[in-house]
Amino acid sequence: MNNHMDELTPTSIVKELDKYIIGQTEAKRAVAIALRNRWRRQQVPDQLREEIMPNNIILIGPTGVGKTEIARRLAKLAKAPFVKVEASKFTEVGYVGRDVESMIRDLAEISVNMVREEKTREVQKKAEEMADERILDILIPPVKRPQPQIHQVQEQQTVEVKEEDTDEYQNQRTREWMRVKLKNGQLDERLIEFDFQQSPNVGMQVLGPFGMDDMGINIQEIMGNLMPKKRKKRKTTIEEARKIIAQEEAQKLIDMESVQKEAIKRVEDSGIVFIDEIDKVTGNGSKTSGPDVSREGVQRDLLPIVEGSNVNTKYGVVRTDHVLFIASGAFHIAKPSDLIPELQGRFPIRVELSSLTEEDFVQILTTPQNALLKQYSALLETEGVKLHFLEDGIKEIARVATEVNEAVENIGARRLHTILTTLLDEILFDVPDKVPSETVEITSQFVKDKLDKIVKDRDLSKFIL
Repeated sequence: MNNHMDELTPTSIVKELDKYIIGQTEAKRAVAIALRNRWRRQQVPDQLREEIMPNNIILIGPTGVGKTEIARRLAKLAKAPFVKVEASKFTEVGYVGRDVESMIRDLAEISVNMVREEKTREVQKKAEEMADERILDILIPPVKRPQPQIHQVQEQQTVEVKEEDTDEYQNQRTREWMRVKLKNGQLDERLIEFDFQQSPNVGMQVLGPFGMDDMGINIQEIMGNLMPKKRKKRKTTIEEARKIIAQEEAQKLIDMESVQKEAIKRVEDSGIVFIDEIDKVTGNGSKTSGPDVSREGVQRDLLPIVEGSNVNTKYGVVRTDHVLFIASGAFHIAKPSDLIPELQGRFPIRVELSSLTEEDFVQILTTPQNALLKQYSALLETEGVKLHFLEDGIKEIARVATEVNEAVENIGARRLHTILTTLLDEILFDVPDKVPSETVEITSQFVKDKLDKIVKDRDLSKFIL
């Protein structure tokens, strides 16, 4: 992780986030500093390192302004284990709600999968070579080495048979010839029958409030060790067989114990937990009984995890002292000060994200690498239709989005999805049966014709947009 993080300075982190998220500079700066501080902490001498706690962040802002996207992109940049949880999932009373510790168990699971994939990539070349050998063994079974043959000649001289004449040499020559064909893909379409290891399917249903995951027990592994692993015959093309056998060989080459140790270390040093909708577990000031009691209970459950505690997972104990927690919420009814004081103290950095303006919408539609207009153009290009969005058309879409957000309910950039779907509805439905023309131009007039009636009729826009 360190080598990769060396290059991730706060400035470069913000630059990367700019490719996907428009505006919200303050929030990007806060998360960039928090991420860089993780790396800085790793460079500090051991004694002090343990004392440096991460500065957890609360992102405050309406829905659809990029809170979740910032956290998700941040984790991708850092190549860090990342899990997103909804705080409201923990509010259901009784058997339905999840145990708060399950977020750390999920994080450990994600981390193990990440490390396993990395290790698999490292041994992939070796695994493919081993797979090739196994396939060659099936195609041309190896010949056992014969005892050196010695012929007694009348003069009592010993003459050894030439190496080229032995079966073993011929077998080796044929294998080499086949190996070249195998590597070049000339045998890909040929069918082959091979044995592969089938994991026993263990189906267990656990009744009650906890799943096996919540108990930190890996029942699959326990039962898998008790039941014998079956070898099953399978017939596929050589191309498919190479993939299946290479996967099996890669698993043998990976030391799962070191994978789990590395995964736990990553969770502890660089794990990121994104707690969404944290405002939903705040009491709204009224002292009534009922759900509010449960909400405060959830906050009290969250407290030890955010403060730092030991959580049992099926891969070992995880200390949460240095996990970075990013919470977010719209806070349009509650305020951050409605959280219990102890929890407020654990989220020292507060960043307010601004509502999106008309100019922001124009940027969101065109600038990011995954911009919506690029997505729709790519979808229709598969049918041979080119969508051409003119500048005045894009501005009109942004104006409509802003107007509807102000009039109905501010759902941020998500409003663009509903508007574009309604706008392109006919084209998306008619193609490929009726292709209007090879190039469809989206002008401001086109947008007005399609959407004006809906936008002007307040009741209609509430339903459709």
